[in-house]
Amino acid sequence: MEERLQKIIARAGVASRRQAEELIRSGQVTVNGKVITELGTRADATRDHIKVSGRLLRDAPQLTYVVLNKPSGCVSAMSDPEGKPTVRPLLRTISTRLFPVGVLDYHAQGLLLLSNDGELTNRLMREPGRLPQVFWVKVKGRLHGVEIEAIHREAGQRLRLVREGDNPWYEVRLAGQPAQGSSEAIEKLRTALVAAGHPVEKQRRVSYGPLELGKLQPGEFRILEESEAAELLKALGRGGAAAREVARAELPASRGEMRTREKRRPRRSAADSRSGRFAGSRGGRGRR
Repeated sequence: MEERLQKIIARAGVASRRQAEELIRSGQVTVNGKVITELGTRADATRDHIKVSGRLLRDAPQLTYVVLNKPSGCVSAMSDPEGKPTVRPLLRTISTRLFPVGVLDYHAQGLLLLSNDGELTNRLMREPGRLPQVFWVKVKGRLHGVEIEAIHREAGQRLRLVREGDNPWYEVRLAGQPAQGSSEAIEKLRTALVAAGHPVEKQRRVSYGPLELGKLQPGEFRILEESEAAELLKALGRGGAAAREVARAELPASRGEMRTREKRRPRRSAADSRSGRFAGSRGGRGRR
């Protein structure tokens, strides 16, 4: 797809849009060996040979964001030096190289964000508690009011009953705390529950910033809609051009899925296809 040359240069991280325009005006940009000095010149980053100050320009990859319901019994990584199961097999239908953004414990399940957005990953690694998170924990035995208050004082987290039963589920909300990541906060809560005689049997993350786990089953994933990705970037103080660079990875669909989609939405025109408009999320199941 052809785009303005200054946009391609800026997206590749060589310079800002305004600086890219100056580089073009000064004759430091070539396309297929031809010096370009006219602003508004368009090129295709995937096809054309673009050089800036004599160096070949490599276009930045399109950004993809995936929400996975990580099952228990695997690590939040694409590989593990100890040979433990990872989330990689669950994402084998996605060709884009993704990296987990944040982690969930080996035995925990729930919402795990993966992306090829290096800036997003680095920011959340530096500030693991930047985005608020909601966990559900299934504990042994019903907690009484006095115990809930004691755990609140000990762990600093307020528990709210969300599902009744002999071993009920409680919700805990972790507000954005740059100095503290979710792993530390949850471990402190688990320790307090053990001390109270109510150890955690299961742990599930149901939301992460503006993202919700929804109805995804363990091992299933979905690619974020453009609006969801933009909301995520906005929550991190990024927006505008960064949000507009979000792209959808193409996933194979079963015949049944294709028939369902055709009933739900009109067929996309050739113009829509060329414009790269989003057509709704597509999901996949890691285990067949």
